[in-house]
Amino acid sequence: MSALPDGEDGLASLSRTFSPEEVTMDLTTCGLLPARAEEVARLYREHGNWNQVKQVWLKERRANRSTKGSAQKLYRILSGLFKNAPASLPNARDLPIVLDTCSSSRHKSQALYLYLIINDPLVRYAVHEYIQRLSADYPEPLDFANETLTAVLNQFEYADGTAFDYADSTTKRWCEGFRSVMREIGVLEGQQTVIGTPPTLGETPLLIAMDYSYQEGGEEWFTSPMGLQYLFQPNARWDELYDRAAETEAWEFVELHGSVRLQPVDEPYSWIPTEGAK
Repeated sequence: MSALPDGEDGLASLSRTFSPEEVTMDLTTCGLLPARAEEVARLYREHGNWNQVKQVWLKERRANRSTKGSAQKLYRILSGLFKNAPASLPNARDLPIVLDTCSSSRHKSQALYLYLIINDPLVRYAVHEYIQRLSADYPEPLDFANETLTAVLNQFEYADGTAFDYADSTTKRWCEGFRSVMREIGVLEGQQTVIGTPPTLGETPLLIAMDYSYQEGGEEWFTSPMGLQYLFQPNARWDELYDRAAETEAWEFVELHGSVRLQPVDEPYSWIPTEGAK
């Protein structure tokens, strides 16, 4: 994965890597649902097999949905977050242990959010637009009103050249789902708020964002730390966040060839406890 797309041409390039079949409106069905997503991860840690996880989920109706079909759809969406996750994020088997290190439900949501944004091209496309606005210091960079989100979606163009085209009612539900995710991770406060601010990161989501950025960004990862940007951290905060990471046992500043650089003390995610709750 390369650095974040820059400008309108960069966003167009991002969207044109996907076919209509690869882009879903899953956000209209459910948002982040952190408690349910954590439950799926814990079932996977317990059983170690996605087929068994699905059987248990449906048998016990873990989704609390009225029909088997709706429970299956919710399972597909939530399990897909982990099945399709890259190696640059914690393995689903380790995720329950990771979440146990979080100090609040919001910090759990921030950790799980990175799986959502990597798995959902349309969410990632919209977030890239807001990252650019943060970088450009727009007066109101995080405006998540329906009109603003719809304008972003209307710029989306598939690999075959066709444009984003969904019914207004579907798009409205997607916008509501997007805002629900923003509330979960602390960008929005309150049910009626549509103007957001960069959230304060917990230590665990910070370490995940750092390790993800380090693995995905190449040698110059710190000039465009994707994990931090996905969590709406403006570049004015990066030095502070780097210092916070270096204060943990997972990251350190080292002098190399006359310059100081930040790197993991060991391998990425070596900070995850080897034993923990299942």
